[in-house]
Amino acid sequence: MMIFGLQKIISQNSRELHKKIKVLHLIKSLGRGGAEKLIPETALVHDQEKFNFHCLYFYHQENNIVDELELAGIKVHLIPSGNLGLFFQVKRVRDFILENDFDIIHAHLPWAGIMARSVGNTLNIPIVYTEHNTWERYNKLSYWGNRISFKKQDVAIAVSNEVALSMRLNSIWDPYQRGGRMRLKVIQNGVNTEAFSRRKTRHGGQAEDLPQQAGGRREQLCIPKEAPVIGIVAVFRDQKRLWLWVEVALSILETCPETHLLLVGDGEWRGRIEAQIKKSGKESHFHLVGVQKDVIPYLSIMDIYLSTSEFEGLPIAMLEAMSCEVPVVATRAGGIGEVIQHGVQGYLSEIEEWEKLSDYSIELIQNPMIHQKMSQAARERVKEGFSMNRMVRELEGVYKEVLERL
Repeated sequence: MMIFGLQKIISQNSRELHKKIKVLHLIKSLGRGGAEKLIPETALVHDQEKFNFHCLYFYHQENNIVDELELAGIKVHLIPSGNLGLFFQVKRVRDFILENDFDIIHAHLPWAGIMARSVGNTLNIPIVYTEHNTWERYNKLSYWGNRISFKKQDVAIAVSNEVALSMRLNSIWDPYQRGGRMRLKVIQNGVNTEAFSRRKTRHGGQAEDLPQQAGGRREQLCIPKEAPVIGIVAVFRDQKRLWLWVEVALSILETCPETHLLLVGDGEWRGRIEAQIKKSGKESHFHLVGVQKDVIPYLSIMDIYLSTSEFEGLPIAMLEAMSCEVPVVATRAGGIGEVIQHGVQGYLSEIEEWEKLSDYSIELIQNPMIHQKMSQAARERVKEGFSMNRMVRELEGVYKEVLERL
């Protein structure tokens, strides 16, 4: 009888040993922003034998990435709610977590972070929070909700050193306690360099010229084969300052009139950007292609990735462009300056000196040898320091650490 009982205990321990770690990603919405896209992209690289991922979100929108999460093996759940309505969903979320027996809550961005900490007050489940932007850029409600509840978690991850500095400075008077000192860790964003590689055109030696390849995309957009293409992939919102992007583009066209400009994405600023372009009389040079699930064909026809942002965390789209051998010309916003070495993978200006970006772009257009060197350096930079494999390895280290604390 004693032997049978011992065998039963060993069997139970064995099952627990081989149980997958169940992680709940918590996020307000599943639009096509960088923070959202990282959830399925990291899941594809995680060890599927060890982890089981779910995602709970609250605000549903048309252009979402739900199908991409499901293709990555993530089970997606929706509890409909707006920002302020989240406060009335705490019990529902708590019950959902208990019913599904999650091991870790991983929240992204302030509202999901506030929710995770509210729920975590009454549950013995580790909370990991990823901050994707500097705190100064949030509205007052998001800022104070984030700050007041910030100590009630186990690990706070910053996507760049600048984001980490912002977190430290803004919580300097708040205790870092949740049963012990809360850890602040920098895990810089990464990109799957195997998936994001430049698709060659027939002109570059490709046997076929299909629509999904670079040459085919040029033909679809009526862009001449030899025309330089400057582009960006972004949500059209204030922080991107796309009205300045258009100003820089128009300045470039004065010197390099053969250039074409490609904007991939959508958002609240689209109407105003279209009006600005129409007023310039240069509509034939601009291509606004909307939200695209597969951005690689568009990145593959870009010669320069141009960014005029006022602030950033560490932009995923820029890393993806670099992985596709596209040098960057950008303002030194947020984590951009941690990735781009001025004069190596591209050129940087100070945030308020954005006018310089046109001269930097013109220099790259007019100097093919410099452009080629920077293109190769851009991909090498991402492969060496900003790969998805490195990012996932560090995330799994955090998951292991918080579970060992229990």
